This record gives sequence, C-alpha cells and structure tokens, in this order.
Amino acid sequence: MSLYYDAVAVISNEERVGGSLKSRIYANKSSKHAPAQIYALVSETTKWSAVLKEVIEKAGILKIEKKLTDVLALLLVHDLILSKRGIAAPQSHALCIAVNRHRSRLNAEFTKLRIRKGYPTLQAFRQSIDASSSASSYDQENEIYPHPRWVRINTLKTSWDKQLKSTFADFEETNVLENVLKASKNQRIFHVDANVENLIALPPLYDTSKMDAYRKSLLILQDKASCFPATLLDPMAHDGDMIDACAAPGNKTTHLAALSSSKDMPSGQKHIFAFERDTKRAETLRKMVAQAGANELVTILGSTDFLQVVPTDDQYSRTTGILLDPSCSGSGIVGRDEEPAFHVPTIPAQSAIQPGHKSKKRKRSRQVEKQRAAESPPVQEESIEEADDETEKRLEALASFQLKLLLHGMKFPDARRIVYSTCSIHVQENEGVVIQALMSEAARSNGWTILPRMQQPPGLQAWSIRGLRSECEQLMASLPHAAGLPSAKEVAEACIRCEKGTAEGTMGFFVCGFSRDPQSVTSTALDTGLNENIDEWDGFSDSE
Repeated sequence: MSLYYDAVAVISNEERVGGSLKSRIYANKSSKHAPAQIYALVSETTKWSAVLKEVIEKAGILKIEKKLTDVLALLLVHDLILSKRGIAAPQSHALCIAVNRHRSRLNAEFTKLRIRKGYPTLQAFRQSIDASSSASSYDQENEIYPHPRWVRINTLKTSWDKQLKSTFADFEETNVLENVLKASKNQRIFHVDANVENLIALPPLYDTSKMDAYRKSLLILQDKASCFPATLLDPMAHDGDMIDACAAPGNKTTHLAALSSSKDMPSGQKHIFAFERDTKRAETLRKMVAQAGANELVTILGSTDFLQVVPTDDQYSRTTGILLDPSCSGSGIVGRDEEPAFHVPTIPAQSAIQPGHKSKKRKRSRQVEKQRAAESPPVQEESIEEADDETEKRLEALASFQLKLLLHGMKFPDARRIVYSTCSIHVQENEGVVIQALMSEAARSNGWTILPRMQQPPGLQAWSIRGLRSECEQLMASLPHAAGLPSAKEVAEACIRCEKGTAEGTMGFFVCGFSRDPQSVTSTALDTGLNENIDEWDGFSDSE
C-alpha cells in the first residue's frame, strides 16, 4: 500500500515543491518505490481522473468508506478497474478490502459511463483517453500540435546507418513530420530531422524504454531545440577545447562530445570542461556522461561555479568554444504549464432541510450568500497586477544573472565562439541579454560580436523562426552606445527561436551565437553603464 501513499504525497505536494510532475517524483529520495513506478501510477490516474471521479461519485463509496480519502480512492479504483495486475497491495489490507467490496458497483458505473460516451470496448475508450492527453493530441481549433519523442543517435557508441539496419529496420520512414505527430503510440514510423544531424522523431507516445538501443544509451532522448546549442557551437569548426558552463543534466554536454569526436581525429585532441556547481546535479551529470560513453572527452568539474573560474588559468588556455545554457524561467518547457488537471471526487453534502422548511432555508441561504458577496473585496484585478509585478522582477533577476555569466565567458582570451541559450520565451532573458552583452565592455574590448546567420551551420541557417526584430529595435533604441554594432535586423536574424505547440514539434527555446575577431579588439572600451557585478538568482533548466 505504500506505493499509493507515495503517489498521494506527490499529487498533494503539500510542501509546494517546484518543477514538473516528473522532476518532483525523480527528485524525491524518500519514496520507497522506484520513481518510474510512481510516475506511471500518477500519470495514468491523472489521465483517467475525470472519468474515475464520476464513477466514484456515482458509486457513492466515499460516503460509506470513511477511511478512504478522495485521492487514495482515485488511485485504488484506477488499478482495480484499469490495471491488469489489480491493486498493488495485500488483499487483506483494510483499504484494499474497502475498495474491493464495491468492485461490482464500480465496474458497473464504469461500463455505463463508457457506453454513454459511445465507446463499444474498453480498448476504444483507452485509445480516446490516450489521444486526448495534453502532450499527445492535436488541438485543431487552436492549432496546437503534440510533442514528438525526439531521439538523438549517440555517435559516440553507434551510427545512424547501424541503427537504421537494426533498431529501425522495421520502421516506416516519412518525410513529413506531421505524419509522426499524428501517429498512434504503437505505430512504427520515424522522421529524419533536416536541421540537426543524427536526430529523428518518433510518435508522441512511443515507448522507447523497451528499445534495447535506448537501454544501452545508443539512443538519447533529447528535444530538437535542445540540440541547437551544440550544433551552433560547431566544435569541428575550431581546434581547441570547449567549456560547458552550466552542464547538468548532461544532454548538451554529451551532444557536444559526440560532435567533437571524429574518426579522423585522435582521441583526446579536443576536450570538454563541464561545470556544475550543484553537487546533486553534478552526480546526474557524471552518470549521463558515463552512460553516453563520453568520459574520455569530458572532464566534470562538480561543485564548481563557472563564475569563480579565472579565464586566464592555464588549464583553459586552449579553450576556443563556450556553451552557456544558464538557469532560466523555463517558460518554454513542454509540460511546465500544461500538466493535465487531476479531477478529485467529492462527497455530496448531507441535506438537513426538512420538507416543511425548504423554502425558508433556501431564502436564508441566499441572504447569507449575498451578505458574503458584499463583504468580499474585489481583489482579483489587484492580484493579477501583483503577479505580473512579481514575474517582471523575477525575469529581471534572471536576466541579470544570465548576462553576468555571458560577460564572464567573453573574458576567456582564446575563445572564438560562445553560444548562449535558454528554454525561455521571454525577451528579457533572450534578445535583451544578447543586446546588453553586445554593448558591454567585455564584448567591445575583447572583439566579440554577433554570429551572423550566414555563418551558422547549414541546418540552422535554414531554420525560419528567428529573433524578434521589433523588440530588438526597441531595445537598441533605449540603450546608449549602439553605434558601430550590428543593426537590429542583423541581431534578430542571428537569433534562433523555437516555439512549443507548433508543427515543428519543439519546446520553446532561444539560442544565439557570438564570434570573436581578435583583430578588432579595442584598446579602450566604451563604458555602457552596464553593471557586471550582479547577484545570482536560481531559475530552471530544461530538464526540470
């Protein structure tokens, strides 16, 4: 029964732990059961909760079984009706007995509801519920597309040709991504991405955990947008080492390692220094790097803050590329703000009204409601304004920290390219940080400028969604010393944006590159008034 208690704790979230449902479950080390088992129970019950709520209320078991809570009832009834194994608890347990004694009534109410909704079989009902889940269905009215399972071929261990002849030998290839987005969870179909090498899309609900290649880390689940930073850094375009300044959990690090590895290049010629100041996240990074087979290429500097690194340290004298993917608001993450609602059953209130007093009681009730309404202050509009103010302050704090990291990266004397990215949709964290960095002393004195679109790798040049030009124009007009910088149009074209819920099947994301021309280093930098000594603030990474 402890499995259900663990699930109740996750759903209730009384400690108000932030992050997605999945991240909360996997971060909780006090659970007695495997995170995957808890996540499966909670996510499946959530999908069915609207149906089960009605079934439980119709059966009336919460009025009879006082030991059952609303959430526990949902979890137990889900497994009673929908799980092949039944309730995962001893049949002698009091709560198991409480639910089982109503088995016939619950099944009858479920069957009546299924038939009333027009589904002849349980399988048809399941398919409908699966298709309507938030991450796997196409909202035609609002043109919101589902999110595919993006799979990166880990070229540190295998190749696309090998996987095509083995793992995907019986799959159908399609040139149209939409065919994958609308495919069923069991349909064996894939789409080869045109922008990122060794990346394919599988149907939104396809279960990769059963694939042998996935279990051996020959395949890595990584959102397409998350593959853009390492692709833009393009490690084969320069011959030095690289830094991943905010490396955990490690997908971008291992992608960078894969792009740095070449049959024509001896092992160890290029090296990646991966920084992660958080001890727990550093352990996750170590595991992912080891599983991907990148240990020889990556040195992990756990519990090390990139901002404390001295740019002129001899250890980093060969560093020519820096990847910066700092903490951010996480507003672009798929599922961050659209987790499905968990519908909880209610117990109908017992009526204490006697037949002869019916109208009088109702009249008194209406009078009380009117009085309460009159006494209630109109706080809704004020609350919205306060929430907006808090969001704005939070974004300002994040953008300040992000800018500080970027300016620090610009001080590494041999660096030739920096890639800055966020999983945010907000201008403050994206174009705003880029433009302030371009106008900074660190950029001007060290010869840094924007990496133009025409110098980006071909796949990213072809990406059509670019930066927000009007916002770039406004930002550059409001800041001093814009003379001599790229135009707002050039900056916007250099920036790459991804939008979640679109036909491209990506999360919300932003990425921009900076390049350095040593010949253009100025002896005297302009003072832009930007404060580079900015306090740090923790936000989210795209894994949370």
